[in-house]
Parts: sequence; C-alpha cells; structure tokens
Amino acid sequence: MGHRRRFLAVLLAVSLADFLVGGGVRSSLAGFTEQETTAATFTTAACFVDTVAPSVGSTVGAKTVQYLPGYIRQGGTYFVFANVSDAGGGCTPSGVATVRTNVSSITTGQTTVTVAPGSFSVGGAAYGYRTASMTANTTLAAGTYSYSITSTDAATNSRLETGYTVIVDNTRPAGADIQTANGGSTVGKPEIGDTVTYAFTEPIDPQSVLAGWTGAATSVVARIIQGTGGDQLSIRNASNTAALPLGTANLVGTGYVTANRDFGATGTPSTMTQSGTSISITFGTASGATGTQASAGTVSWPPPTTLTDRAGNACQTAATLESGVADVEF
Repeated sequence: MGHRRRFLAVLLAVSLADFLVGGGVRSSLAGFTEQETTAATFTTAACFVDTVAPSVGSTVGAKTVQYLPGYIRQGGTYFVFANVSDAGGGCTPSGVATVRTNVSSITTGQTTVTVAPGSFSVGGAAYGYRTASMTANTTLAAGTYSYSITSTDAATNSRLETGYTVIVDNTRPAGADIQTANGGSTVGKPEIGDTVTYAFTEPIDPQSVLAGWTGAATSVVARIIQGTGGDQLSIRNASNTAALPLGTANLVGTGYVTANRDFGATGTPSTMTQSGTSISITFGTASGATGTQASAGTVSWPPPTTLTDRAGNACQTAATLESGVADVEF
C-alpha cells in the first residue's frame, strides 16, 4: 500500500472512531482543521454618466442699484439673479455649463441672455449667478411679468424652467405723513429718546437713503438748526459729515433750540430704522442745552427726489404736512 493510501486509511479510521465515540457528524467535522468562512462583499460600480439636467433653486429680478428686490420700472435698468445647481441624479454631476434667461416680455428681443457665475447679494440673500445690466422697455406698463431660465450641464443635459416673475411699478412714491413723539421727560423739548417718523406712500429702498443700509437699526445724527421761520430738522450720517436725503423738515416753532444742536454726534447715538413704509429716527444725546416750545404748530416736510422706491422711481417733492391737530413737537 502506498503512502497516499495509508494516509487515507488512517484518516478514515480516526473519523469513524470520533463518530462512534458520540461526537456524531458535527464532532467528526470538528476534528478537521478549523475553517473560516468569509461572507462575500459586493460593491456597486459608481455611476459616472450624468443624465439629469441642472435646476434653479431660487431667482429674483431687481433694479441695478437696490437692496429691496422684486421690482423694476419702465425704462429702468435691472438684473436677474439666480442660484443654479447640478446634482447629477445620483451620478457624478458634470457641473453647470451655461445658464440663460428669456426676459423678452420685459426687454424686447432678449430671449437668451447669459446669466454668469459669480458672488452676488440682493435683499440679504446670496446668489451664484447674475445677468449683465439690462434696460426694461420704456413703454412697459405696470404689472407682473414672467421670465424663464434654461440651464445646461457639461453633459449637455438641459432644463427649461418657467413661471418666474418680477413686478413693474411706474408710480413715484411720495411723502404721506411726518410725526414726532416725546420719549424724554419734557413735552415740547427735543431730548434723548424723542422720535420723528417719516411715512411714505410705499416702501422706500433703504439703499437710496444710505449706501449699504438694509433698514435695520443704524447710527445717525439728528440736527436741529435754529431758524427765524421755524427750527429746521435734518438727519445726517453717523460721522456727521453729510446730510442724508430725507429732506429738511420745518418744525414751525422757533423755541426748540437756542442754537444749532446735534443729537447723537457724541454720547448715545441717534438711530434710524425702517418698518414697512416708514423710517423712524430716535434721538441720541444732545450736543447742548435745548429749549421748550410752547405754541403748537404743524410740521412741513418736502421729501427729496434722491429717495427711490423698490422699483427705482424717484420720490415726489410735494411738501407733506403733519396729520392731526396742531401740536408741539417732541
């Protein structure tokens, strides 16, 4: 008997003995060298073919110099902003290649305007794409106008998205009212805590009041100039180097100050905030002694054309009179 046959005979004998002792089949298997079983692992190959077109996440139209978006005027210049992304539909995205907008309802012939990538902000929101400046038709009637955006990725997948709108407003804003309120200790005496509120017929774009302003509370300086025909109130920037375009209000009475006074240039600053159609100023620390006005009057305030609404229409300059019965201010 050869070596191989002897080996097999011995192995068979050992296995049979192990089985008879009581280990059974399971025990006999245990007599063999320990085996390890490793579960098979399968992986799915990555999807490299992008078959899904990009999509627009958000978009807005706005005049070219703005904070408040969504409005333009006839003959005015404007931008279209957008956020566009290419998800790839579960595959590796090929990336946004081109973005175009059709604004032919607003500007004749502009059917494939490039919306270029970049970093932009309007109305407190960030956008990754924007057109160059465009000019709305000069005869564009007031109303809501639609535009569309077509985006294409590097794999040539393309998507047309419609139904985006912008409002055309051709009405010039105007002053609606001006009111003062006492926030100090003495009625008729301008002092820290007193307020003046300028009301308009529609919201004024805060950028037209102060560059970079969003309407949130910001420091300013209120100035009352002593005048023979009535003390004059104006609002100045925080550094007190220039007047803001809020116009000069005639307080009518001449007893509010005995000399020119600034409020908020030192100490507690004056603050300016916007809410809806109104802009309010709260007085800060006075630069010197102030008087107390005894007789009632009605404030007169002519807004300047420098102010614009959300669409860019210049404010009307007709004098606005304080509503209500004549009274002392502050």
